[in-house]
Amino acid sequence: MPVLLRRQVDLSPPDLYDQWFAVGGIDPDTLDLPSDRMMPNTPELLERAFEDGRDLWWRMGRALAAQPSADISHAAACASFGSDFGVMLGWDRLVRKVAAEGIRTLVICDDPYLFRHLSGLSGVAAGPLPGVRRYALRRAARGLLARTLVAFRVTRASVFLRRDRARYTFGAPGLIVYGHPKTRADGTDVYFGDLMTRFPEIWRVLHTDCGLARAGELGAAQRTVSAHAWGSPVYALVRLPWVRWRPAIKDSLCREFSWLIRRSATHENGGGGPAMNRWQTHCQARWLRATRPRAVAWPWENFAWERALVRAARKLDVGTVGYQHTVIGPHQINYSARCNPDAPVSIPDTIVADGPAYRKEMIDWGLPAKTVVDGGAFRITEPFQHPVYNPMAPVYVALSANLTIAARQVAVAGRIAVAGFKVVVKQHPMYPISFAETDNLTRTETSLAEYPALSCVVYCTGASAVDALLAGVPGVRLRFADQISIDVLPNDVQGAVADVGEILSFVRDPVPPASVVWRDLFSPVDYRIWSKLLNISRDSAK
Repeated sequence: MPVLLRRQVDLSPPDLYDQWFAVGGIDPDTLDLPSDRMMPNTPELLERAFEDGRDLWWRMGRALAAQPSADISHAAACASFGSDFGVMLGWDRLVRKVAAEGIRTLVICDDPYLFRHLSGLSGVAAGPLPGVRRYALRRAARGLLARTLVAFRVTRASVFLRRDRARYTFGAPGLIVYGHPKTRADGTDVYFGDLMTRFPEIWRVLHTDCGLARAGELGAAQRTVSAHAWGSPVYALVRLPWVRWRPAIKDSLCREFSWLIRRSATHENGGGGPAMNRWQTHCQARWLRATRPRAVAWPWENFAWERALVRAARKLDVGTVGYQHTVIGPHQINYSARCNPDAPVSIPDTIVADGPAYRKEMIDWGLPAKTVVDGGAFRITEPFQHPVYNPMAPVYVALSANLTIAARQVAVAGRIAVAGFKVVVKQHPMYPISFAETDNLTRTETSLAEYPALSCVVYCTGASAVDALLAGVPGVRLRFADQISIDVLPNDVQGAVADVGEILSFVRDPVPPASVVWRDLFSPVDYRIWSKLLNISRDSAK
């Protein structure tokens, strides 16, 4: 057999294989194996396999999302940020490839579900299986505890915020927004800018990810309420602890990947996410029924709770407007209607892009051209404030929202600092991570756009990729051998990429970025479009 599948505690002797690679989240730098035999270009090969598996994920996503409990699942929504199911499909394709090529390869895997899936592939000789039952029971117990804590937390929020029910103006258009740290009580919003200031009819409804304390801060302003207010405490306490994603393995395609589907369910059910998703769906449905807004808009990413929102709004004849509020690229396949089993029923009436590049990208994903309009960018505005390139300035490391990847970025930032470079690390505002600072490695709260000068930008995901591109500062997407760094640049814009072993070479001799101007990607906000979509009365606009 060309592929030897083994756990870390059961590695094969070096004379039995010509190359090796680790799967399932094992950092290859932690393995005591000959580095010269690690499969060449593993990060690139994994990324290519991940990209090649998108049609497969779409097909399985459609099948799974049609099932009753899938309204809480990230894997069923093909959400590449919220689920690593696509990465598992990438490992599947990569192992099949090396097996077909006949290269003697050692594959190291400790994940009990991925191990079982790979062991069934042609050309794979597997060692003893890692235990799955104890692993599953631990995750199940952890999930039950997490969902119970969620139930008590949201019950408290729903009781203390109940007053918000009486505040909302019946029939007024609403914006559902996340509780971002930079959103302000004066109505200025990270996602929708000054829309509330311009149109006093609009109300802001805080997503249930916004906790009680933050909801209280923002709710002190006029026309801001929390979705928690419409939730039932009884529902939270009685139902939420038992909410789980229960995928049914029905068709032949899902049966072929049943271990990977079960793995995703085990991981998602091992936390409080399913309860929070179900609570948001519950609260927003009750808010819609009680207030009957003329229209509702939100930062659209085609997640499961958003699909439920569209379905509920359609039944009440409420207009739905999804705003493509951030940068999106070829890895974010959740933006395609191809993963919606009931499209167009679960797609908003109108999807507003923040510029021409992203409108084109979403249409290329399969969204109807008549549904997607260019309404302009609230978050990355013109004139674009930006740093200047200075080879003597610090290296800026923008951390990912994925905490596993963020931790790896910090480790790489430490290596750059040890090499003698000044490095500043910017945490994701909603997903902070702690690390020890040194003379050359410091944290910053200053955004990339506000920095006076930088020598280069190192990122994995997020808008920093576009910020660096627009600033003309060399930027590089850091790529790992065991993780996928989500590419957020538009399909026709190429950015520099470096693996962990190449990052110091890039920092020492950074590649100049492509020439891209703001208008290539974004448009000024068109308030006429927003006024029409939100059904704003003519005499109310400021």
